Amino acid sequence: MRLRTFSALVAALALAACFGGSTPSRLLTLTPTEARPASTPRTASQGAAITVADPTVPQALRTTRVPVYVNETTIQYLEDAVWVENPGPLFARLLGETIAVRTGRVVLDSRQYTHDPGTRLTGQLVRFGLDPTAMEVVIVYDAAMARGQTDGVVTNRFEARVPVAEATAAAVAPALNQAANQVAGQVAAWVGGS
Repeated sequence: MRLRTFSALVAALALAACFGGSTPSRLLTLTPTEARPASTPRTASQGAAITVADPTVPQALRTTRVPVYVNETTIQYLEDAVWVENPGPLFARLLGETIAVRTGRVVLDSRQYTHDPGTRLTGQLVRFGLDPTAMEVVIVYDAAMARGQTDGVVTNRFEARVPVAEATAAAVAPALNQAANQVAGQVAAWVGGS
């Protein structure tokens, strides 16, 4: 019993340390508007799968906090808005799910690519936060798609903006989720048409 109590105390202290001494009342995440149904296996011939890699992110997004782009040279962070993990992996999973649903293709993440990477989708998540001047969230994703070793690379920029009523976590989180789904839909259409 003492061991369990001690273990629980250590876990609570470790969690508190992750968030600067106080745990957030809620954590934000991204959810796809469309999801694949369970028990629907898919197969892909050699080279037909698509691998979605976690996007690279600038330093401002290497955190679980939500950036507020005050102006071109100043970034702050939204109070009481904390992601469950950095936005790069969250966006990659939402992107992979959306591509799988909309294109019907087998989608692998970067940890599975050794099976058969096929087409590789990489990119940079340039912006992923609140623009307080326009009172809208903004997501900018620079995508790069490579098919095998001889077909070269194709790039494209995708952007979505969704208005918000106020600069609070409660207003910004669903708007970011909506914008992320819009960008994922744009990317899926691009991948599916290529």
